[in-house]
Amino acid sequence: MAYAGLTTERLTMAGAELADEVGFDQVTVSELARRFDVKVASLYSHLKNSQDLKTRIALLALEELADRGAAALAGRAAKDALTAFANVYRDYAREHPGRYAAAQLRLDPQTAAASAGRRHSQMTRAILRGYDLAEPDQTHAVRLLGSVFHGYASLEAQGGFSHSAPDSEVSWSRILDALDALLRNWPDPEPGA
Repeated sequence: MAYAGLTTERLTMAGAELADEVGFDQVTVSELARRFDVKVASLYSHLKNSQDLKTRIALLALEELADRGAAALAGRAAKDALTAFANVYRDYAREHPGRYAAAQLRLDPQTAAASAGRRHSQMTRAILRGYDLAEPDQTHAVRLLGSVFHGYASLEAQGGFSHSAPDSEVSWSRILDALDALLRNWPDPEPGA
């Protein structure tokens, strides 16, 4: 029997908030039940288990990121689009560390195909069209950008840049300049490659 006032959506949002507070790895149905002051069994009419909750949080995070990315890209192209899109990832990681971690959750192929993750790839490819990259270089560039955005956001969140100069803001700006230059001058493949 469903507990009055509890819905899957409400539990997912509460789980996302919990992830931001305590870390995505610490999110469980048991911890969520404590938050609502209900028995764990009360949540099982809405959630299968902790993995189901984590998957739902991941899908929420991917959707939120995609919505922010789409809004940031509107009317922008080339470096402006690249910078706006990169900042969406970095800002989201800072504002919602647990949700950002959730967005990295490995999803089964069917769930991944139906998720907003596809929108992320489509938006990245739209940016790359402004740099006139064709396949397979476009796929290589999608992977490069994802690696840089995620790597920087992750290292920064762990304090990796807090003990040295220059400030990480300066480095971020220079990295985006370097990515723009690289994308404008993408190397030709080596013969036979």
